[in-house]
Amino acid sequence: MNPTGNVDTVRNEAADPTLGDEASRLAEKAAAGHGLDVREVDSLPELNQLAQFFMDVWSAPNIDHVINCATLRALAHGGNYVAAAYRGGDLVGGAVAFLGMDADGIQLLSHLAGVLPGGQSKGVGRVLKQHQRAWALRRGIGRICWTFDPLVSRNAYFNLQKLGALPVAYLPNFYGALDDGINAGDATDRLWLRWETASKRATDAALDDLADPDAAALRAAGAVVLLDRSDDRPVTSDDPTLAAAAAARTPLLVAVPADIERMRPDRPATASAWREALRWALDGALAAGYRFEGFDRAGWYVLVRDEGSA
Repeated sequence: MNPTGNVDTVRNEAADPTLGDEASRLAEKAAAGHGLDVREVDSLPELNQLAQFFMDVWSAPNIDHVINCATLRALAHGGNYVAAAYRGGDLVGGAVAFLGMDADGIQLLSHLAGVLPGGQSKGVGRVLKQHQRAWALRRGIGRICWTFDPLVSRNAYFNLQKLGALPVAYLPNFYGALDDGINAGDATDRLWLRWETASKRATDAALDDLADPDAAALRAAGAVVLLDRSDDRPVTSDDPTLAAAAAARTPLLVAVPADIERMRPDRPATASAWREALRWALDGALAAGYRFEGFDRAGWYVLVRDEGSA
């Protein structure tokens, strides 16, 4: 970031800033279609309300467990992304992202994105992310990264299929112990996502043209089931099966439970078994040269190993 905090001069050469015009049009159309007003916020009353909103979404014991108003104020003033979604004047969603850099250049790091409880299926999250995509592309930033819990099926489908992002790394216990109402008592394993916002995959997703993978068809065609489920319990394969699949470059299917969020308080031992099984499957698959291809809505990660993989 330049010392003035103006990100308009920060560019990622992978992204053509003119793509932001089309992304903005799609984002505005999506917002209008859901009766939403999405905008950047920077006033203290707006930021105080947003900080309280995040605390409520994460069922946190106090505001500092998620993000406080002072931090939001600093991020917004520094030219980062702090936005809120309103429906009929009511706050129903919010997102926060800040600029970062890795070996590939500038990226936007999406730190928080939350939706009013009960509103996850009402389009708010997708509208917010499309607004964020347009914001980044208008500034020539072609990559947004964030983490998510790989056990949460609806988030996996949303991230991989509704947005077109793809995981590139498995991060065991990334945040350490958290004591909010969502993560308390569980290891914070996360998948690291890269959303190549200028890519055909992201554009197809924005246009609702990204096809879902068909796990059942892949299984019938010989894909290896590395992690299955029976009575909502994990059923793992073994290391020799993974090694054989990798040698033959056979696609992999990795299951997740239907509703890990309900399982955690009701059956914590089973939820913990799922965490360990999924860590073995996904971390092992990536180490064996596999990459993510997509997520079947029925609860399956699909991974493939390219011909060029060592």
